[in-house]
Amino acid sequence: MGASGLGSRGIIGEFYHQLSLVTGSGWINMLGWLNPDSDQESETYKWLGQVPQMREWIGGRQAKGLSEQGYTIKNVKFESTLKVSVDDLRRDKTGQIMLRIRELAKRTNTHWAQLMSALIVAGAATNCYDGQYFFDNDHSEGSSGTQINAVTADHISALNIATATAPTTAEMAEAIINTIAYMMTYVDNEGEPLNEDAKQFLIMCPTYPIWLATRKAVGLGVITDGSGAYDNVVGALDDFKIQVVMNPRLRALTTNFFTFRTDGDMKPFILQEELPVQMSAIAEGSELEFQEDEHHYGVKAIRNAGYGFWQSAIQATLS
Repeated sequence: MGASGLGSRGIIGEFYHQLSLVTGSGWINMLGWLNPDSDQESETYKWLGQVPQMREWIGGRQAKGLSEQGYTIKNVKFESTLKVSVDDLRRDKTGQIMLRIRELAKRTNTHWAQLMSALIVAGAATNCYDGQYFFDNDHSEGSSGTQINAVTADHISALNIATATAPTTAEMAEAIINTIAYMMTYVDNEGEPLNEDAKQFLIMCPTYPIWLATRKAVGLGVITDGSGAYDNVVGALDDFKIQVVMNPRLRALTTNFFTFRTDGDMKPFILQEELPVQMSAIAEGSELEFQEDEHHYGVKAIRNAGYGFWQSAIQATLS
């Protein structure tokens, strides 16, 4: 259906309808914890460390207080506004304008992916809650010792492959299983294992060659190459669920892939929302229509994204 004969209420209604149908990138909720209750310019997240491990009751209880570490996310106002000629609206019988309205809904739904992708790209040079870069080689809290989530071949030998920008399926299978195993070694501020119960992971790939090798590494039971055919080490992880996502927003990172844990209560990223998506219009009977013979349809939201739990994320660099 075209926009011809529809008023601004009908067009706005179509936008919200499409917004409810198009969910955006499926990985958003897997990697981001949503705080929909922000009601001020910024929010500070006080991290609790970890729940204390059970201990023998000697000398009374030993209560643990809040961590002094915190992370502040400032809300930002975002907008997108579509300008439409009144004549084009009147003539639109083929649905071209409504296609643009639907595309606006799609773009709105992928905004979280845009914000989170920017965080991933900047993660090796931007601080998170512990004062270190989100992807770093010297995270340390309490009794954890030094921990690394920006891993290279110096930490995982399987990341040293023949062609860093174009891994084989076998090379990618070894890289994936090793980053998962490496994540299992992380401990909390009391030295207790953090990811010992992890079973679900997401592998995010920036480029086509890495994505293709990763898809095969996760999907094939048997890998065939110049050396013959043999069982896939990742395919043997039948008690694990591993999903693969290609994120073109990371295309500049040609030798990286990212391993995220998706079944933990604490997520790698925080999605903060003060004002949900709203659409409004300057349309029929307005001064804009009188003076310029056009309508404006505008989307607004007040939100932002920030770094959460680095222990659920690894940046791996192939070399």
